[in-house]
Amino acid sequence: MKAKVYVNLKSGVLDPQGKAIQHSVELLGFSGISDVRQGKYFEISLDGSMDNQRALESVEKMAREVLSNPIIEDYRVEIET
Repeated sequence: MKAKVYVNLKSGVLDPQGKAIQHSVELLGFSGISDVRQGKYFEISLDGSMDNQRALESVEKMAREVLSNPIIEDYRVEIET
């Protein structure tokens, strides 16, 4: 079983790294880009001892308490079997 966790800054939070990426890709000739937001991605391998619901609850708690800062970041968890 594998968990995928996506963490991104909330929409109202300034993203200087995203702005730097946007500027760089525009300098490289890419056009039509109105905004770039960067984030974090985690892949977590889980053993088979948990059912899907328990795995989702456990990984969501991990995402909320360890992998993200809930004040400025949102997260999304997906479980693959």
